[in-house]
Amino acid sequence: MQLSKPTLKSHLAFTILSALILLLMFSLLRLALLIHNHDQIGTTPLSVVAEAFFNGVRFDLRVVVVACIPLLLAILSRRAMAARLMYRWWLIGFASITLFLGIVELDFYQSFNQRLNSLVFQYFKEDPATVVSMVWYGFPVARYLLAWLVGTLVLVQIFKYADILTRPELTNASLSTRFFTHQWYWRLLVFIVFLAVFIVAARGTLRQGPPLRWGDAFTTESMFVNELGLNGTLTLYEAAKTMLSDQRQKLWKSSLPDVQAQAIVRKMLLTPDDQLIDSDIAAVRRDFNPPANNTLQIKNVVVILMESFSGQYVGALGNDDNITPNFDKLSREGLLFNRFFSNGTHTHQGMFATMACFPNLPGFEYLMQTPEGQNKFSGLPQLLSARAFDNLYVYNGDFAWDNQAGFFGNQGMSNFIGRKDYINPVFSDPTWGVSDQDMFDRGAVELAKKDTAKPFYALLQTLSNHTPYALPKDLPVERVTGHGSLDEHLTAMRYSDWALGQFFEKARKSPYFKNTLFVVVGDHGFGSNIHLTEMDLYRFHVPLLFIAPGIQEKFGATNNVVGTQVDIVPTIMGRLGGNVRHQCWGRDLLNLPAVDQGEGVIKPSGNDQTVAIIRDHYVLVKAKGVDARLYDYQLGKDAMVKHIDDEARSKDMLLNLEGFLQTATKSLLDNTAGVNDSHDE
Repeated sequence: MQLSKPTLKSHLAFTILSALILLLMFSLLRLALLIHNHDQIGTTPLSVVAEAFFNGVRFDLRVVVVACIPLLLAILSRRAMAARLMYRWWLIGFASITLFLGIVELDFYQSFNQRLNSLVFQYFKEDPATVVSMVWYGFPVARYLLAWLVGTLVLVQIFKYADILTRPELTNASLSTRFFTHQWYWRLLVFIVFLAVFIVAARGTLRQGPPLRWGDAFTTESMFVNELGLNGTLTLYEAAKTMLSDQRQKLWKSSLPDVQAQAIVRKMLLTPDDQLIDSDIAAVRRDFNPPANNTLQIKNVVVILMESFSGQYVGALGNDDNITPNFDKLSREGLLFNRFFSNGTHTHQGMFATMACFPNLPGFEYLMQTPEGQNKFSGLPQLLSARAFDNLYVYNGDFAWDNQAGFFGNQGMSNFIGRKDYINPVFSDPTWGVSDQDMFDRGAVELAKKDTAKPFYALLQTLSNHTPYALPKDLPVERVTGHGSLDEHLTAMRYSDWALGQFFEKARKSPYFKNTLFVVVGDHGFGSNIHLTEMDLYRFHVPLLFIAPGIQEKFGATNNVVGTQVDIVPTIMGRLGGNVRHQCWGRDLLNLPAVDQGEGVIKPSGNDQTVAIIRDHYVLVKAKGVDARLYDYQLGKDAMVKHIDDEARSKDMLLNLEGFLQTATKSLLDNTAGVNDSHDE
């Protein structure tokens, strides 16, 4: 059967059919994402899951409109409509790319509990060889590439069939149809009508004001279902647009007068033991003079930053799966903070919050790699270097990653032991470096060699609990089973816990142990099959454990105040004692007034302005362009979250959140976020 050139009618049929094919493909990708992450459905009713697919169509339409724009414009020209083969290959290429992104997103979501976002670009800004190695060894790349190839070949055939199906038969092409096709005014009228349809579809909503936003997908109590309703191609595009925009567009937008914001943050951070100084140029620079009766008989500090050490799977915090028996044992001799959170969801955020005492801010999620990262912060390196402490940083991997050597060297650290400094390690991963066992063994040796007459501080940082998991072939622990896709992750966590226990066995035999404060903290958590609010508190909830002589006698075995990583440095300084001038963006958690249950500001990775503030058992989540939502949460074995309406509390917490972020951002930009000349008395 001979086919003629497309008429206006057949061109519209091809356009509509192509749009439906793309919509079907996106729905199938959403179904694949659902199946691949099925353990996150939990007890969510089928009707609620179906709501994600309904919401998803609106987000998918926004992408489909982009794909069909060339076909829309072709209506204005008979010659353009005749170029059907060109449109076919355009649609095949567009569909193939979005198919690839959909396949990639299967494991991306499983790792980060987020649709595709700026993390994709940020990872590839790092060392490409390391990133490629991580992807190759951590994910089934060959299988996914094969699926993409097969899917693309199927798309070629589908669009070819759509082309043939919508071409008019030559013998049946009536003169009236040709006349209709050739008249410019008919084509212009149809173009205007379809342009209006495209505009509505691109907006995703009929309401006045802004177009469809990610918050419009959050219509259920299931965070997984809400995320499922989004479109990964669209979220990645929005992330790219943000990254390519002016840096100032990524920053937290001031909503309060600077004087009011500064007053709010001073009220949040200053305690009766603080004396504000330099108030005309610095927001919260103060002299901190902790009560002598709250100090400990210590002279050294060892901070252990545990990779992906999620509080959800720590036995001492309520988990029954025996993932962390060594940490659980250690917690019985120390002080455990059971309502503690990371400031971000990536290691570098945990590093600068824990050691430099500065929060994770919108626009500065990668602070250690930005020009502002060259500022001096009043963190542990600066404060203890001023007291003539020796220093040590032991790490499994390469210090070039995340600009660790540059950042911490600028802050005052000078002794680094990394990937290239290990000889005959027990295990060396081709991506990241040596195992946690090797790192802790080297750390124990180096600390044992320290001159006991001189105080020191050290940072030991683990890495085995990171994809693709640096684990030796013959594991000294039993593999974790029964947790589906998390089995390997939890096995790595159990191995890291074992290596931590081995380190403490060695440390106890060294002279420095009896007068050292050990701080064990997770750099961030990781996702699970239950999301606690849009921020997913499980990705932030981490254990914080202080071990030191006499600590339980003074402070008990557990502490329930809310804290984040920016509180670690002032809490350490409070145990060392002595007057110290600092501008930490946290507080000494062990010197709070009795009625103060603690407060902390958190933000996930990604170049958006989604932030949250936690106070007591409440968390307020605020996203750009979306009203803040207040939740009542509970962690531990009986974890739960419930959305509540409390206008007065929401308003108060939102003011603190905005005041904190606005003042911290301004201080960073003005380079007044630290101290000029630390001094101790």
